[in-house]
Amino acid sequence: MRKTCPALPETFFHAPPCGIAATDLRMNLKRGSRRQCPGPPEALSRNRCTRKDTSTMRAIDTLRTALKAIIEEEGLAWPVKTVIEPPRDPKHGDLSVNSAMLLAKEAKANPRELAQKFAQKLVERCPEVSHAEAAGPGFCNVTFTQDFWHGTVADIEAAGKEYGKSTGGAGKKVLLEYVSANPTGPLHVGHGRGAAVGDSLARLLRVAGYDVNTEYYINDAGRQMRLLGLSVWLRAKELAGKPVTWPEDYYKGDYIIDIAREMLDANPALVELPDAEGQDVCYDKAMNDILNGIKDDLNEFRVEHQRWFSEKTLVEGGAVAAAFDALDSAGYTYEKDNAYWFATENLGDDKNRVLRKSDGSLTYFASDIAYHHDKFQRGYDWLIDIWGADHHGYIPRMRAAITAMGKTQDSFDVVLIQLVNLLREGQPVSMSTRAGTFETLADVIKEVGVDAARFMFLSRKSDSPLDFDLELAKQRSLDNPVYYVQYAHARICAVLRRAEERGFVLPAKADADLLHGLDTPEDMALLRKAATFEDMLASAAKSLGVHHVSTYLTELAGQLHSYYARHQVLLADDAPRTLARLALLRSIGQVLRNGLDVLGVSAPESM
Repeated sequence: MRKTCPALPETFFHAPPCGIAATDLRMNLKRGSRRQCPGPPEALSRNRCTRKDTSTMRAIDTLRTALKAIIEEEGLAWPVKTVIEPPRDPKHGDLSVNSAMLLAKEAKANPRELAQKFAQKLVERCPEVSHAEAAGPGFCNVTFTQDFWHGTVADIEAAGKEYGKSTGGAGKKVLLEYVSANPTGPLHVGHGRGAAVGDSLARLLRVAGYDVNTEYYINDAGRQMRLLGLSVWLRAKELAGKPVTWPEDYYKGDYIIDIAREMLDANPALVELPDAEGQDVCYDKAMNDILNGIKDDLNEFRVEHQRWFSEKTLVEGGAVAAAFDALDSAGYTYEKDNAYWFATENLGDDKNRVLRKSDGSLTYFASDIAYHHDKFQRGYDWLIDIWGADHHGYIPRMRAAITAMGKTQDSFDVVLIQLVNLLREGQPVSMSTRAGTFETLADVIKEVGVDAARFMFLSRKSDSPLDFDLELAKQRSLDNPVYYVQYAHARICAVLRRAEERGFVLPAKADADLLHGLDTPEDMALLRKAATFEDMLASAAKSLGVHHVSTYLTELAGQLHSYYARHQVLLADDAPRTLARLALLRSIGQVLRNGLDVLGVSAPESM
């Protein structure tokens, strides 16, 4: 039986929520690994370890900078393959570094002895390091002082909403194109996952210092759109009692009937038009109605596109001709069988591709090449496309086109979105093309809410299939992943409100003396986790992995729930320790808010 948490009881302040031990919580997110992404080292004195600006202070940076100075004093160069990361067992220290093993041969020294030498100098020169020792075949394990970790609170308080932001992106111009569903029907749950990933990735990249613009590519040309117009036209004729011959692949959704009926109600003489004209009229109406519906759904889902790009403009504006000229100049095109070919086989594709057919019509690939060429012409340095997983085979030929344009491979990336399996209490939900069967994004949002839908979509790596349990997403239970994280933030807000009611006055900025009361292993664990926030975001941005953010927040929330299980926060007989813990919680609350904002998920102050 699941235990729910409808309110915050009095025991909230010294016990786990609703009597559930943190260690017993059943998590429904698959926790992924996180790769550290240390920032650039900074020059400092060879005589001591100096603390960087509080807004960018990180343990990894501090250790790297200090150790680099020591290594240079030995007449050695910093090894490119140096890895600084937490040891597997926290008992072995805060960080472990392998520099001694990498330098032993060059230094003509035993690696373990060299590691011990580095350890000794770190303790002597770096007041932030409380302990360092050689371990294993030549690792150096380092433990920082409690005062050092207390500085994390100052970092968070100084930065506030900006905490976690970095400059690693260096203002690189990025164009992120996502969703881009054909306006032939409403958005389904697969589109919803792509929308959540795309919007959150844009937020993440901006936080990491990139200059990001977002775009939706409107496929308003081609066969599928002509078929849309035909489908509405035939439905209108059918509703008017006229004989109809149905093509094999027409659109069958109820929304097609609704559009046709609306058009007939507005103009009963519609069906008297010639077929070609009637189809054109139906196409315009259907495309605009569906596209407006898509825009409404995305707006409700907190998804923003700064530009809506029409495929028609590619031909009308000369973009296709410009792209073909670029390919011609690079020597990658030829004529064969009255068709125009692109020699992609020479660029890593499995075969050459037709761009213009013998009848003069363009292939989809031709339009895509023109579109990406246009993106580069607009001055973007990095193009990121979010595609369905069924487009995996399309990537090599697109990369071939990028190369033919004279662009580097790292100027183009694709994020693949796997299928979403809708479940209800663990059982698959029947899927159909008819609205109202929980296939559309709008239906899912209506049932579970925007927060739950976005968090669930972002809980797994995007190219992995996702099981989305509708009933679980609605539960006010710690089994619900989004509730688990949001409730952690709400608990912090509740504690801060109760503290104020009891007369505890927490200053806007916590000084070092106030933070001395943070001296337990759980205090340090929370501080260490918060200190990795910026590094996590930078790493997630570099790997285009938004799921790392949801994983991090889930882990941080878990540590917070465990903290409550072990420690009472409001201590009537110990005001200094109470204030220290309140300052800690306030800073953790800021981290939770900032992380949830990257995901486009709200941080409620009460639940």
